[in-house]
Amino acid sequence: MKTRTRTAISSFALAAGLFGLATAVSAADLPVYTKAPAIEAWNPWMIRLRALGVVTRDSGWVDQVPGSGLKTSDAIIPELDISYFFTRNIAAELILGVTRHEVTGTGVPATAGLDVGRAWLLPPTLTLQYHFTDLGAFKPYIGAGVNYTVFFNQSAGNTFNNAGVIVTNSHLQNTWAPAAQIGFDYMINKHVGLNVDIKKIWLRPNWDGTLGGGVPVTGKVNLDPWLIGTGLTYKF
Repeated sequence: MKTRTRTAISSFALAAGLFGLATAVSAADLPVYTKAPAIEAWNPWMIRLRALGVVTRDSGWVDQVPGSGLKTSDAIIPELDISYFFTRNIAAELILGVTRHEVTGTGVPATAGLDVGRAWLLPPTLTLQYHFTDLGAFKPYIGAGVNYTVFFNQSAGNTFNNAGVIVTNSHLQNTWAPAAQIGFDYMINKHVGLNVDIKKIWLRPNWDGTLGGGVPVTGKVNLDPWLIGTGLTYKF
């Protein structure tokens, strides 16, 4: 009886071992599935807030006064831009801001020191950019586009210069201009970064005005500003 019991136990143990081995082999043959990592949705929008230096070219003239010249004051303003990425490399950027400038006469005595006037500028600029994305956190870009400048709140100098000349009416005409751009973002994390941006705009509006005594004059103001900005980037 004991012999039969031992035999039965040995047979059961052998069967259990063979079953466990078969189960392990079967489990090894089954494919192992792992959960794929979640892919974050790509957002094409980016904004930047910059401090912008507007450095103008001191050039221009009054048509009726040979040897005359005009110069324009510089300015520092806050500036907002909005970018939309069509792909990870190609984007369009629109910059928004307003700036105020004064125009002063130079050259011959009739225009030297002449307070021509002042104006506010609304210069929206749209550029198409190419972004280099294979340099890690450093993301340089180049761009080119078009500017349209609107002059508003214009006023004449109404002040005599040393030659006794006074401007009683001053008007800069709205105009289109080409623009070029270079800059970079340095991303601190996936959303926030630092930005440096330089634009050149070939802005040369026509000017017309009236001197004391009702004498009409015309001319051109070659603003041709450099827009040099630095600030913060936020990528959505």
